[in-house]
Amino acid sequence: MKPFGKALAAAALALVASTAARAQEVTLDVLYAFPSFAQFHEPIAKEFMKKHPQIKINFRAPAASYDEGHQTMLRQAVTNQLPDVYYSGFHLLTELVESLDKRNQILDLGPLLKAEPADWVKANYSDALFSLGKVNGKQAGLAFNASTPLMYFNAELVKKAGGDPEKMPDNWDDLIALARKIKDGDTAGISYSIHAWPDDWLWRGMVLQGGNSILAADGKKVAFGGDVGEKILTRLRTLVTDGGMPLIDWDQARQQFIAGKMGIYFDTPARLRQVTDLVGDRFTFRTALFPIDDKAKGKLPTGGNAAIITAKDAAKQKAAWEFIKFVTGPEAQSIVVQTAGYMPTNLRAGDEAFLGPFYKANANFRTINGQVSRAAPWEGYPGGNSVRIWRQQREVISSVMRGELAPKAGIERIVSETEALMK
Repeated sequence: MKPFGKALAAAALALVASTAARAQEVTLDVLYAFPSFAQFHEPIAKEFMKKHPQIKINFRAPAASYDEGHQTMLRQAVTNQLPDVYYSGFHLLTELVESLDKRNQILDLGPLLKAEPADWVKANYSDALFSLGKVNGKQAGLAFNASTPLMYFNAELVKKAGGDPEKMPDNWDDLIALARKIKDGDTAGISYSIHAWPDDWLWRGMVLQGGNSILAADGKKVAFGGDVGEKILTRLRTLVTDGGMPLIDWDQARQQFIAGKMGIYFDTPARLRQVTDLVGDRFTFRTALFPIDDKAKGKLPTGGNAAIITAKDAAKQKAAWEFIKFVTGPEAQSIVVQTAGYMPTNLRAGDEAFLGPFYKANANFRTINGQVSRAAPWEGYPGGNSVRIWRQQREVISSVMRGELAPKAGIERIVSETEALMK
């Protein structure tokens, strides 16, 4: 063959190869909640695309919250405009999956996991981690972010009030007593921003830490009424009257803490990196375990989300599975922990090759792992009204904390309104 002919043939082969490569390229539409979480979603996607150049990740505009994302998914399910991958808040996962199942719009990850090597599955995931993504016995998703409420505190203010930063109170009565000593002038003692929180995570934290349940065994009534609920609402009011808690937005409370004008503050570990960087050297910033009144039965709700696949196309489903394996893998989870503060949802992430050195150098980020044994599923309410239920509960809680409604009347109203919406 003449040189020209050889060159032409080579060009033709290159064109065919290029065309085939383009034909195999897949673009995944991905939706997650909270715009600030781009801090880890973007670098994770970048690393994934380096390893899988034939798969492109296209993020839709993030939802403002889990509740907003949930409403978006329910609307788009009706119009068949679902993303290929979605990160659903744990507390809304059951409601979402049951809705999507009716239209065959969600992929069961169980068979995909069974197709993977058993040793690989065992090395990366535990039964507890799998349970966070299960709905009615089906593996609907894999846990991506996981967290339990965390105590942040100003070590200087705690010490000044006579407390010991090395041994913070492990129960609520003692913690509120310490907050009472911290509050001084324009310095707040404590903030537990349940009255303005976008979902019922902090409410469940108060219920579960006392050894109580959200729902009765039959799932038809709530289990936090009567004396249990009255005690919780009384304590929340005491945070204001005794602990010097300002009834401001949760973001404003965070800014007050960062400015050194608050002793104790509760938040998700997802904002640990943000707070650490903003506090800088203003004061000694520390973290501590969430106070538990019932040491034997006390639990904490596991916040965060599970990645689910709603792609219909077979090629996209295959690509989405590779993506989900990566985002729940040790490399991606290391990025999540270091940029945010979440608990890792991969068993290998804490190894020396990944987060081991980071944890040794950053004790505040390690604290949250001490609550893993108390982590409990964060489930929604039956009836499909979980979002509406919390908004009504929050209104009542706010009234009690402001002193406009007595705790007994408040819990009676919460119970009756919640159970009405569960039917």
